[in-house]
Amino acid sequence: MPTTTPSRRSGGESPGPGRGRTRPTAAPPTTTPDHLRVLIYTDGAARGNPGPAGAGAILRDAQTGEALAEIAEFLGVRTNNYAEWTAVELALEEALRLGATHVDLRLDSELVARQISGRYRVKHPDLKPIHARVMGQLARLAGYTVGHVPRELNKEADRLSNVAIDGPT
Repeated sequence: MPTTTPSRRSGGESPGPGRGRTRPTAAPPTTTPDHLRVLIYTDGAARGNPGPAGAGAILRDAQTGEALAEIAEFLGVRTNNYAEWTAVELALEEALRLGATHVDLRLDSELVARQISGRYRVKHPDLKPIHARVMGQLARLAGYTVGHVPRELNKEADRLSNVAIDGPT
């Protein structure tokens, strides 16, 4: 795995009204466990390609299923692949903030899942920096898995990516 240092993404867009970044759904653990495994579902959406885009993710304690955080971030006018990659980056940032030692990533983007696993290369110049940051975040963990899930099993993250674009309903 590459050992790049993760950095904040740039882009200059600020979330619109009601399009906040991360909403904790449970109090963070009061003590840092030796082992915290987080199950992460992510999704990116763009209305048009490119078009108004959003990143969504839900982070759950892998052992209890308890929701730890939800992410819904408006990304401005972006491509769908940019939104998918950004959703992964934001979710990993939050997982690391929560003290995760292991993550199980579940994405409905088979392309991004295969790019993270190394089966496919990232070719687009706008996505290479995000890929490098994501791989750096993953390198900070004791372990991770990545897998593709059908869209119907990713409804919560899909809803959050759309909330990021439309605002809460």
